[in-house]
Amino acid sequence: MDLLPATLIGYTVGSLPIGYLVAQSARGVDLRRVGSGNVGATNVYRTTGLGIAIAVMLADMAKGAAVVLAAGGGESAVVAGAAAVVGHIYPVWLGFRGGKGVATASGVFGVLSPWPTAIAAAAFGVTVARTRYVSLGSIVATVLLPILEWSAPGPRADDLGATAVATLILFRHRGNLARLWSRTERAIGT
Repeated sequence: MDLLPATLIGYTVGSLPIGYLVAQSARGVDLRRVGSGNVGATNVYRTTGLGIAIAVMLADMAKGAAVVLAAGGGESAVVAGAAAVVGHIYPVWLGFRGGKGVATASGVFGVLSPWPTAIAAAAFGVTVARTRYVSLGSIVATVLLPILEWSAPGPRADDLGATAVATLILFRHRGNLARLWSRTERAIGT
């Protein structure tokens, strides 16, 4: 697949606002107007419940994995995956206000780089379990993934893609970083 079609398909699929659509249809909740205003799984959890949040998280992961698989490998797969994360974060359908891209990125890199992604996911789980901060778990996993990616043998395109996506996700978490620093970040269950 050429890079332009990979980019367009990745962005289009990634921009499907699954969290928004599911919360709206299941509970009549407009995620943009409640909680954090984010359309990702954490806000879905806080506003509609754990079961729906898990479904949204898995669907967001699936859209990231699907575009990588559809692109067929190589640079096209990396570009399609990165575009899916951009689409999730900046969906045209919701005025470019989406989620933070963590679940979609985990689907992308779960296909491109399974072992580094599994280790980053484990770090996410341990961090959230110990601190109850999903944002901190997301930040830890996001920082760890490109480090692991560059340390493992494999295509440099995957390394570059992981670095670019991690940079974007960390940028989206800048408010969370400030709240974690000032100890005003909201923990799960509070």
